[in-house]
Amino acid sequence: MAKDRSNSSDYTGPLKRLVFGLVLIGLLGLFLVWRIDSPRVEQFRAQVVDTVVPNFEWAMAPVNGMVNLLRDYHSYQRIYQQNQELRRELQQMRAWKEAALQLEQENARLLDLNNVQLDPRLTYVTGVVMTDSGSPFRQSVVINVGARDGIVDGWAAMDGLGLVGRISGVGQRTSRVVLLTDSASRVPVIIQPSGQKALVIGDNSAAPLLDFIEAPDRLRPGDRVLTSGDGGVFPPGLAIGQVLQDRGGRFRIRLAADHERLEFLRVLRDYANEPITDPGRLIAPRVLIPEAAEEPGTEAAEASNG
Repeated sequence: MAKDRSNSSDYTGPLKRLVFGLVLIGLLGLFLVWRIDSPRVEQFRAQVVDTVVPNFEWAMAPVNGMVNLLRDYHSYQRIYQQNQELRRELQQMRAWKEAALQLEQENARLLDLNNVQLDPRLTYVTGVVMTDSGSPFRQSVVINVGARDGIVDGWAAMDGLGLVGRISGVGQRTSRVVLLTDSASRVPVIIQPSGQKALVIGDNSAAPLLDFIEAPDRLRPGDRVLTSGDGGVFPPGLAIGQVLQDRGGRFRIRLAADHERLEFLRVLRDYANEPITDPGRLIAPRVLIPEAAEEPGTEAAEASNG
């Protein structure tokens, strides 16, 4: 058995070398034939190509498939990259859209603030809302104007649509505005067109209560509510909102000011009239009656008796 194996291996080596040599010679001859520049050789090459190539279409099918697959993969990569770029651009467009909407709303509030109708005798200082209280028990905001701007406690603050609140606490550079919705807010108002007087009472809700109404049966939802000026709390005629009625039958105020988006406030300079503290002698003073003049003889008699 070992001898047979050695004999087979002795024939295999020379056979391989012979086949390799023949293939190499054939390839070299094919190369030379393919490189010869002769009309007859060119005609021979054309006949060989016409005869062999059509019969090898089945062999080229996997190669063509791989080429198409690579081409499709590169195309898919380009489409994926374009899709990612479009997604990023869409996110940027959404951010720009939000910024544009915010600017549009801010512009609308500023236009309303410029067009609000006020008493021409009232001047104002415009401030930017910095922070709010953030508490359910206190409704207030802080603005960036204070004592250096001439702000005084008690002055009214408005946005572009209506009354927001009053100044309650003044610093050198900032001031606090207590909103109408705060539970400590009490504002005397007049209701048009009925002319009823009432009191707007804050209860930390978006719609303050309307209480102490003279004749509630004369009120209608939608009636305009203005400051009455009673008590010198606010100047008269400032818009507050409209009357509405809740499910419990109580009258409330739909505020004209947008308390959800307060950015700019107009503080009205209210130089109220000087209060009169002197009664002004409303009761006529008592008339003093001068004493009767003494007779000259009286003094002489008193001197003689002495």
